[in-house]
Order: sequence, then structure tokens, then C-alpha cells
Amino acid sequence: MTQSTDPIWFQNLAPFIKEAWEESSFDQPTSIQLQAIPLIKEGKDVIAEAPTGSGKTLAYLWPLLEQIDPMKKHTQVLVLASSHELVMQIHQEVQAWSKNSGLTSATLIGGANVKRQIEKLKKKPQMVIGTPGRVYELMKQKKLKAHEMKTLVFDEADQLLVPEHQETVHNIVKATLKERQILLFSATLPNEVETLANEFMNDPEVVRVTKEVLKPNVEHVYISTQDRDKVETLRKLARMESFKGLAFVKDIGNLSVQAEKLRYKGLEIGVLHSGAKKEERAKALKSFRNGDFPLLLATDVAARGLDIKDITHIVNIDTPKIASEYIHRAGRTARLGAASGTVISLTNPVEDKRLKKFARDFNFSLTEKEIYKGKLTNCK
Repeated sequence: MTQSTDPIWFQNLAPFIKEAWEESSFDQPTSIQLQAIPLIKEGKDVIAEAPTGSGKTLAYLWPLLEQIDPMKKHTQVLVLASSHELVMQIHQEVQAWSKNSGLTSATLIGGANVKRQIEKLKKKPQMVIGTPGRVYELMKQKKLKAHEMKTLVFDEADQLLVPEHQETVHNIVKATLKERQILLFSATLPNEVETLANEFMNDPEVVRVTKEVLKPNVEHVYISTQDRDKVETLRKLARMESFKGLAFVKDIGNLSVQAEKLRYKGLEIGVLHSGAKKEERAKALKSFRNGDFPLLLATDVAARGLDIKDITHIVNIDTPKIASEYIHRAGRTARLGAASGTVISLTNPVEDKRLKKFARDFNFSLTEKEIYKGKLTNCK
């Protein structure tokens, strides 16, 4: 951005954030950042809805990192996220953007060593990122002091306010002071989630960035196939040149069966699902990022906030039943800075109809393809 068109808050960014900006690949703030940041800096509660890959994490991190007082040795900001992967990813962003600031941060996730996490909290991190269950557990033990927090962030809020988490989330909110600031961010915010949020927020400002719900540089295609042939079709896709794909399966049972079949056929793959241990999930993600294998097989736990910049293909082995899940999955390719991506759905006759309805409802073009001589080509 040229200096003349920079918003005032952008010109006045803290020096450590400006330094990180210079090292980043960004050339200008995104729409959600331009709209949400001034409201956050004013101390308002904010409900923000914006497409995947639109820069939501930095929309709340920048102003909050600036507001944290490094001289005060207690937790000032709590970020809640729905999965281990999202917690770790947010923490990576915090570390990247808070270099040379003197700020400290820590992660709290279920399944990890709780004693080690208590040791982290003894160091008085100013920002904590965690999953609701572990955060509340440590609050009850008085290891994490809610009354010291100024700001509470819900990342992927629609996943945090589902029935299974609601009571825990409400208990966390109730433990904080009434004058705290609450920020809710998500790619999709159904009415019922917004209604729930309003119960504990203070007259929130609502920001919606609805343009490009599905990115224009993403191609949407489908391959008509019987269920029994889906694994073989996926294997052929993964063998294509320059393929780096994230494939979605509806549940862990199906994923395990399909992973076994692919490995039997000699394909190196990684798997990512909520039943795997934290270390296994972290290892699979790291190996996939490093390009050790071409395909990562996942349940929808991976669709939430996962940021791997060079994914070329998203494969829906099972077409989602609701459109918002399709959008979340599609948002894992052509991330900020990437040129383009392809979403491939392997559809049986029932899924064919569902996918075509998504295309009509969200106004994206859909092309039928086939694999011919190792390449994805239009059907004749």
C-alpha cells in the first residue's frame, strides 16, 4: 500500500509489527483487517464473519499484540480455538508477529502433559491460546486466572459454540470480569451462534465480509464414481505431477480403511483426525508441509483454520452434507499469496445432486472431469 492510502491505524502500527510486516509476503491489509481492527482498537466487542483465507487471525492479533502491556506479568488475552491444529497455528502467528516485542505466549491443549502446561503458566504468559476443555480445567485449578484477562477471542466461533462445548465456554466467559472485551471470528456464523454470542457480549459490532465466499481462482470439478472405486481414483489423483492434496473423509472409521488401502497400493500418505495422539497429528502435518508425501487424508478437524500455503488440490472423498463445510474445505487451497487451486469431489449419484445444488446456491461453475493418462481432463 502507498502511504497516502494507508489507514491511520496501519501507519501507526507498533515497530515490532512493522518489522514483521516487512519480512512477510503481504503488500496490503485485507478487507476484514481494515474493517475489524479499528473497532477492536476502540475496545468494542466484535462479531466478524469472513471467508477462509481472508486474514481473520491477523485481524485480531495485530491490535491485541499492540494492546498487551509487556510490563504486566499476567495473562491479558485468551484465544479459544476448536482444535489442536488451530491452536498451534495461531501460536505460530503470535510468535511470528510478536518478535522483539517482549511479549510471551503459551498454548493449552487437551491430551498434552498438564504438568508441563502448568509450568508454562508459572512463567506468566501475556497471551494464552487453548482448547476450551483444557483452558477451563486449568481455570478451575486456579492455574489460569480469568479475572486478569482483558480480552477473550473465539476463533472459529461456530465450532466453539456447538452444544458439546457450550457449557464449558459459558463457564470460561463467566469467570472473566464483566468489562472484558470479547471477539468472535469465523468463516460461517449461523444465526443461532450469533444469538448465543449476544447473550454474553456487550452490544457487539457485526462485521461481515461476504465477497468471494468461494475464491475466484479456485476451480471446482467432480469425477463421477461408485463408492467402491473412490480409493483407486484418489490414488490416481495423488500420482499426478505436482499434486499436493488434502483429501476429506466423513469419519475416522472410513479414513482408517481408506488409508490402509492406499498404503497397501504403495502410496505414501499422512492421516489427520481427532482420534490420533497430539504428537502423531503434529508429525503428519509437519511431514506434509515439508513435502514428504503428496497426500494428507483428514476428517473435518483439518478444515478448520488449517493454513498450508501450497496445497494444490482439495479432494472430497465424501461430499459434505452442508454447504458451509464444502466452503471450509475449499478454503484450504489457494490461500493468501497462492495463485490457484482445484477442488475435486468424487461423487456417487446422490452426491452429484448435492454438489450441483451447492454450485447453484453459491454461483460457482462446476466441471465434470476424468483421469486420462495421468492427467485431469474434461469428459468427452
